[in-house]
Amino acid sequence: MLSEIGAAQPIYLACGATDLRKSIDGLAAIVSQAFDLDPFAEALFVFCNRDRDKIKILRWEHNGFWLYYRRLERGRFRWPTSARDAQTLLVEPRQLRWLLDGLCLEQRRAHAALAARAAI
Repeated sequence: MLSEIGAAQPIYLACGATDLRKSIDGLAAIVSQAFDLDPFAEALFVFCNRDRDKIKILRWEHNGFWLYYRRLERGRFRWPTSARDAQTLLVEPRQLRWLLDGLCLEQRRAHAALAARAAI
């Protein structure tokens, strides 16, 4: 399911820790009230717990919500604590994959994304 994430779909990370005892309704309320975003938009909303070993991803699709959950048996996610006084951080799909793989958001040695253009 997450492999279908396209570049056109925004991905919002909730900076800092979120109480992951919340399920779909609680997380949708955070998206709507705290972040002032639409939980029904075509976007991913990604949350991490205080210990940084669990992640939940909320996604609306057609007529219902998806709730993805990942728990690490060992290790921690390298989760951003703040984003210049913002509660959310907009990231690219490859940055989300980096986080899920245990890497930092900024991979300075990674190849920069390029937009190819045809010569006219």
